[in-house]
Amino acid sequence: MTELTHLDETGAARMVDVGGKQPSAREASATGRIAMSAQALALVHDASARKGDVLATARIAGIMAAKRTSDLIPLCHPLPLTRAAIDMAADDTGITVTATCATTGQTGVEMEALTAATVALLTLYDMVKAVDKTMTIEGVRVIAKSGGKSGDWTAR
Repeated sequence: MTELTHLDETGAARMVDVGGKQPSAREASATGRIAMSAQALALVHDASARKGDVLATARIAGIMAAKRTSDLIPLCHPLPLTRAAIDMAADDTGITVTATCATTGQTGVEMEALTAATVALLTLYDMVKAVDKTMTIEGVRVIAKSGGKSGDWTAR
């Protein structure tokens, strides 16, 4: 079994020391989906929601969240992001959000990508919750990462 890196030998939480690692280009993508009613999707698509442009607001929220990840996740290193992008694709039953984050550093950006995708999804929910209280957020996960000692990985 792989050792949990955020626990010391006594089981206490710790921030992992990455000081001895060489910086490398790193990138990670995470995705998730929000299912919503046709009425809510129409408001999003037409940019006619009472709160404003839903997709633009969710995109900005996701990018801002990526930049603040270490403020939200207690043992996460603050990283100088070189990229934070939010892509959204709508279909007949919802919206899929994909967040991609990149840095050149000593640790990966999976947490930033996950945080960005999740906050973008939460923002979509917040923007249209008055119209659809049955929305569900599902399937949030890392789908790819590259760089660092463990190399590239892609979800199956």
